[in-house]
Amino acid sequence: MKMKFLVLGLLLSFASVSHAQSPSVWKTLSKITFKKVYDEMMGFKVDVPVFSDAVKALEGQEITITGYIIPVEGYKSHTEFVFSAFPYNMCFFCGGAGPETVMEVYAIEPVQYTATEVTIKGTLQLNSGDINRLIYSLVDAEKVNN
Repeated sequence: MKMKFLVLGLLLSFASVSHAQSPSVWKTLSKITFKKVYDEMMGFKVDVPVFSDAVKALEGQEITITGYIIPVEGYKSHTEFVFSAFPYNMCFFCGGAGPETVMEVYAIEPVQYTATEVTIKGTLQLNSGDINRLIYSLVDAEKVNN
């Protein structure tokens, strides 16, 4: 009987650890600063991200992250979309958060839009050189069934 409770306890603690991973990933991704750098093409200084060592350690790693699909015109089920730590009304594009709270997603299979939280996994890429892209990308991504 004690063994059953021990196994059940271990399973529950494992489930809570894996569920807690996602908020900690967004928290880690928020550990950045910005520096002003003159951009020749733009003709003025732009903010360029400076990634912390904790963020750099995630580059090229597979991460699992929970967030929200940001709807764009015509979105139904795409393989390329914007993903946010916050719902649409609080996302970076709506003035409610910073650029570290969104990422580009390039999924293997189309992901159907929903206004509820979605968990995805993929390989994290960092971007500090292309001002026309977001600072984070998740490639080879796929939806994780909860």
